[in-house]
Amino acid sequence: MARFVNIDRDTPMLLPPDMRDWVPSNHLVHFLIDAIEGMDTSTAQINHRGTGSKQYPPAMLLTLLVYSYCTGIFSSRQIESSTRTDVAARLVCANTHPDHDTLCTFRRNNGALLQRAFAQILEMAAQCGVLKVGQVTVAIDGTKVLANASKHAAVSYAHAEQKLNDLEIEIQELLAKADQADSTPLQDGLTIPDEIQRRQERQAALRRAKTEMEARAYARFQAESAQYEAKMASRQAAVESGKTPRGREPKAPSAAPEAKDQVNFTDEESRIMKTKDGFQQCYNAQAGVDTESRLIVGGRVSQSPNDKQELVEDFQAVKENVSPAIVLVDCGFVSESAVTTLEAENPGLEILAAMKREPHGRTVQQLEKSIDPEPPPADADFADKMKYRTSTAAGRALYKLRQQTVEPIFGIIKEAMGFRRFSLRGHAKVNLEWNLVCLAYNLKRLHIVGANLRAA
Repeated sequence: MARFVNIDRDTPMLLPPDMRDWVPSNHLVHFLIDAIEGMDTSTAQINHRGTGSKQYPPAMLLTLLVYSYCTGIFSSRQIESSTRTDVAARLVCANTHPDHDTLCTFRRNNGALLQRAFAQILEMAAQCGVLKVGQVTVAIDGTKVLANASKHAAVSYAHAEQKLNDLEIEIQELLAKADQADSTPLQDGLTIPDEIQRRQERQAALRRAKTEMEARAYARFQAESAQYEAKMASRQAAVESGKTPRGREPKAPSAAPEAKDQVNFTDEESRIMKTKDGFQQCYNAQAGVDTESRLIVGGRVSQSPNDKQELVEDFQAVKENVSPAIVLVDCGFVSESAVTTLEAENPGLEILAAMKREPHGRTVQQLEKSIDPEPPPADADFADKMKYRTSTAAGRALYKLRQQTVEPIFGIIKEAMGFRRFSLRGHAKVNLEWNLVCLAYNLKRLHIVGANLRAA
């Protein structure tokens, strides 16, 4: 006869006296506890006055947040619940249960701690031989991450103007109705003063949105004016030297908002961006990845829907932790001013980028062995020089590392870790949360490769 395990839920059992025995010895949670206990958490914001209830140690709260992000739990309420239902989370908290408000406040107020923790983990990785900090090859890319706001909560400049006019007409109609003694009453529960106030509040919100869009348009005008003047000067110089200017003549920027400019009422600092699922309310999350260790060595969040102006700031974020010798980017990052500035300020640095999108697959001619082309002359234009860098066998081999590193890491963050939407709102706070995501990814990666951070 078949034999079955006895499932007895009624007889009390004695749990192991050591809480670490609750999970396997090679579990991620043991690695996280050891790694974060070795960090300096003195920058954490705590109540130094000593009033109120006892506080949870910053190292424990940080470990709980990192473990939760590693396992796909991002809501502070869900994290609180996991301290009762997840054995590993219960181990992190030593059978205590920090509430969601404590967790949310700690995450929101400790940006400096998260930045320091991110740097300390990279220092530990370098000390145990997993990460090199000098003359490294770094791949930089960006990915769209949904904001904690619906795109349907956004209003365009043209719609805001039209809605303001409509609301003013409705307010005048309500005021006229209030002056009529024999006017038809409103539906049950509705009063004319309340309806007028509701429309006035809506008007105030729309006016704030218009002001924000006008400020953004002026900032865009200032940024584009410098680029426009530089392009016009370049074209004029070409004409004076007897050459025909390339491309169309640039269009002069305007300080007026465009009709399609938008502001989101839920998160004003997020932007409408094009994604594979259409236009969504997003932020542009950037990451620089070491191609050898597959660790994120620099990360930040941008509000720009494209990557054209992101290279310089991304490089500075990477340089805070490692010294790159080669930087790999796709064509969306290429800007002559950014590339020339970075290479001039960092002797020995080389930036490789594909100047045009290549179709998937390879032709028969591309499969055939070929010799490297001749280097372009010293007076060649910027585009020809950049194309040459990825036309050689060595350049192509280096550039292939980009799609093998940073793009799969974004896939791991979104698919394996499940991080597709920010929980916090506002540019500063989503920067903080992206730092936490990158920290969680790096620790998970170090656990997989078996790094001995305790010795480090």
